[in-house]
Amino acid sequence: MIQIIPYTAEWVLAFESEARSLRHALGERALRIDHVGSTAVPGLAAKPVIDIQVSVQSLEPLEPCRVALAPLGYKFVSVGEFDRVYPWFAKPGEWPSTHHVHLCVVGEEQEAVHLAFRDYLRNNSEQASRYEALKRGLAGEYEGKTLHSIDSYSLAKSEFIKNALASAGFA
Repeated sequence: MIQIIPYTAEWVLAFESEARSLRHALGERALRIDHVGSTAVPGLAAKPVIDIQVSVQSLEPLEPCRVALAPLGYKFVSVGEFDRVYPWFAKPGEWPSTHHVHLCVVGEEQEAVHLAFRDYLRNNSEQASRYEALKRGLAGEYEGKTLHSIDSYSLAKSEFIKNALASAGFA
């Protein structure tokens, strides 16, 4: 089962530590490194996985990023077509992971969407509470031991996220 645990300030420290390692490993390729996902929203219960968005100039070729992230323990996780706009890496490469790195192109939609959703939840405690309740309900439905299960859990939150982004003025 997917575990949702109470917010802890340790998530911020874990992000900051990992961001330093990523900055060193990726060098100039990393134009921005942002803490995204539920662990980036103070007070919000979440899966204990630090989601990190790294904005780069281009996703092609992807291989230099794969090579740079491997020594840090990250493994590329292919999810099909979405790899072309928001490829991600899990650390460790086997479940359960503790960190996810998502790559995106600076200034493009994927970068903006994830930052807008994070900021919406940070600025709307009532909606953050509704999102937490949704996640807790969905966590009971998915075992979270496979990529398919994790992906299904994430997709089940899509309608809430779409509505939140619309409320935030992000079309």
